Amino acid sequence: MSDDYVGQIVLEINGTEYEVVSVEPSLKTGRTVVKTMNKLGRPLGTAKGMEEHDLRISVAIPKTGEPDWRALVDAKLTIYPQDGGSKRETWTGCSLVEMGSKYQVEGEATRDLTIVALNYYEE
Repeated sequence: MSDDYVGQIVLEINGTEYEVVSVEPSLKTGRTVVKTMNKLGRPLGTAKGMEEHDLRISVAIPKTGEPDWRALVDAKLTIYPQDGGSKRETWTGCSLVEMGSKYQVEGEATRDLTIVALNYYEE
């Protein structure tokens, strides 16, 4: 019995593709517990909050032509599998929050980007 898994992932920002080492999207729902005084002595529900989308991306640093990551404001970021076996994920309103670099003996040098997004779509 064989299982099918999502293959290689392509990262596209505003129509330009980038070589990606890793992508770690996360979602914070913003929900909070509503504490009320009741005879059970425990909370009875939650309040709806505002969703927050964070993405931690590691991209390989090219020898020439590296984009100005500091200028990444209100961008569109799309991840789609090349095999076509999964749904495409898109984040809009993306802005750079934090940038770091990683240099190591084995492998390529990478930029570690933390990006926040305003909207998320799955197509």
